[in-house]
Amino acid sequence: MDNSPSYDEHYDLGYQPSPSSVDQTDHSLTETSTSGNSFMYHRTNSETSAYSESVDDSSYSGEASPWFYPNVKSNPVSLTRLGMKQYNTNASDDKVEDHNAVDSELEMMKERFAKLLLGEDMSGSGKGVCTAVTISNSITNLYATVFGQNLRLEPLNPEKKAMWKREMNCLFSVCDYMVELIPISQNLQEGAQVELMESRPRSDLYVNLPALQKLDAMLIEVLDSFQDTEFWYAEKGSMSSNSTRTGSFRRVVVQRNEEKWWLPIPCVPPGGLSEEARKHLKHKRDSCNQIHKAAMAINSSILAEMEIPDSYMSTLPKSGKACLGDSIYRYMCTMDKFSPDHLLDCLDIATELEALDLADRVEASMYTWRRKACMSNSKSSWIMVKDLMSETDWNDKNYVLAERAECLLLCLKERYPELSQTSLDTCKIQCNRDVGQAVLESYSRVLESLAFNIVAWIEDVICVDRSARNQDK
Repeated sequence: MDNSPSYDEHYDLGYQPSPSSVDQTDHSLTETSTSGNSFMYHRTNSETSAYSESVDDSSYSGEASPWFYPNVKSNPVSLTRLGMKQYNTNASDDKVEDHNAVDSELEMMKERFAKLLLGEDMSGSGKGVCTAVTISNSITNLYATVFGQNLRLEPLNPEKKAMWKREMNCLFSVCDYMVELIPISQNLQEGAQVELMESRPRSDLYVNLPALQKLDAMLIEVLDSFQDTEFWYAEKGSMSSNSTRTGSFRRVVVQRNEEKWWLPIPCVPPGGLSEEARKHLKHKRDSCNQIHKAAMAINSSILAEMEIPDSYMSTLPKSGKACLGDSIYRYMCTMDKFSPDHLLDCLDIATELEALDLADRVEASMYTWRRKACMSNSKSSWIMVKDLMSETDWNDKNYVLAERAECLLLCLKERYPELSQTSLDTCKIQCNRDVGQAVLESYSRVLESLAFNIVAWIEDVICVDRSARNQDK
């Protein structure tokens, strides 16, 4: 009996992938070089590969970009998801353009699939990065291409919106083939019971990916809601028509820091915004704040699940005191009732760079003390450690210091929610080999950044509106 698949004899594009190739995905969707000016939220600045290329927006096809080409009859769901057109040779001559479009997409798929296998190393010398890092870079670079130049409250360009959805669906297609096996019992007709292994989607992807896609849709909806607004934007010192809706130069400008000179300045009519527009802004700000917290929580949980690279542990000093310094170490050791808030108040952190440096040192000291605590417990037998675990932990100075360092780190991140990723987080992303975790981490990170930026843009408009109303009083 012939077990070969039933291919459509009229569907012949000269290429059929092997079953092992359908779970591959591409990395070079929109490999643009990211810069600090593209983001106001530094958590999106993950380490991108040095092999990333600059791709112009006009180079993308108007159609979806397929990453794998399954049999039309056996897997029509994947084709629908990627938005590809199915070619039918029985169509009339006016459908030849559709055939050419499919051919061009197939060639693009081949090119991107080759780049994925090369790991962004186009020389083919084997110096490329792993698939997980490639996908993480692709999501980060795609975010930079679509949202990097969007610095105001306005609907996203339709072409970029379609590109974002199309290319992200291509990246997510690899998650459809990530499963985990669980044992199940099945009763046979003879009455015997056998145990089988059943595949189901990975639990972390099954829970977190739909949640992130929902947050993504909500953020796009927020931007779309600012279509006909009472406020507008003008470049600093500009007298363009965009800044003179009321026939005169803008009434109020928001005072910006020097580090944000590139941002456009929101303007409002004399007397400020209407009450309805003001309520709309506050409602969207509250919604984006909740989205930001949800994305941050998912990102933190994924990073916590990633393994700590050996390269990071090898760089840790031998003592936590060397990481923190004498003053902070003395405070953490001598105080019976440790207060991380009081310690941060005494440190008087002035800039974000100082906060990030402190976070790196506290995190390094925490893992240094934890490593010492594990080494001291390993000298005893496992039965003794198991019976006296709680007493040993709290009597162990290294364990107590590690717990206090963790509390200090959490307090520091709560006080500075816009803090960039620590050295450990960056090292985890670079050394991660789990493709599913790479998708969830990078996706949650860019959504976290977008939500943070929208909140900041809304705050700018609210600040200008408040100033305009105060001047009229």
